[in-house]
Amino acid sequence: MLESKRRAAIFLVLAFVLAATAGYLVLEKVKSLNAELGGMTAVYVANGEIPARTQIQESQIKTVEIPNKFVTSSHVTNKEDILDQVVVVPLKEEELITSNIIKPYSNLRKEENRLVAMYPSEKIMFDQVIEPLDRVDIITSVEANGQDGKYKTEVFMRDVPVAYAQGAEDDFRGVALEVSMEDAAKLIHAQNYADKIRVLKANAGATDSVLPEQSKPEEKVEKPAAKEEQPAKTETPKETTEKPATEQTKPTEKK
Repeated sequence: MLESKRRAAIFLVLAFVLAATAGYLVLEKVKSLNAELGGMTAVYVANGEIPARTQIQESQIKTVEIPNKFVTSSHVTNKEDILDQVVVVPLKEEELITSNIIKPYSNLRKEENRLVAMYPSEKIMFDQVIEPLDRVDIITSVEANGQDGKYKTEVFMRDVPVAYAQGAEDDFRGVALEVSMEDAAKLIHAQNYADKIRVLKANAGATDSVLPEQSKPEEKVEKPAAKEEQPAKTETPKETTEKPATEQTKPTEKK
């Protein structure tokens, strides 16, 4: 009995020594790896979904640590560089926030541009779900010259950039369109007084919104071409019907 206890004690001591040795080796290896990587740095990531072109709030971000070896100048390590900025692409949870995808809120495109909201309603219909950074064409139908039952449907604006969109799929709730100050007044007027408005998703197009009269190519007024100086025509001698003098002066035959 004593022999078995002694053997058990020896095995326990041996196991403890081996475990301590293994732990020491692992610790040394981790230290060497950390020294090689240069320590850890906290960088900012999304703390949930962040829509594109919406102001970033403090509750929407958090920090994670990555080795210094992998930190670049594009990683954001200062919270003040993110707050009240916007991201130009939508972010999902845990995605890194880098300096090349954030921009000042006031400089989305042009300082003189304005955001005009459009929401689905009985009057306004979206043919597809619109996402941030899409472009849309706007079609309006209005009563033609006040004539009952006669309507005019035309392209009102085309290639209008979408600043941000609310909701997705079945929960789609509307968009904010970025237009110039002059176009903003016309777009709001159309929302108020047009009979029907259809919003179509467009392919990438022009960089600014274009009203229909601006989208038509300017008709070139063809100036009359300068008359080319044609070489003077050499007048061909007119055929004379006069008979040769010999025939006219032919002596009359004497009978």
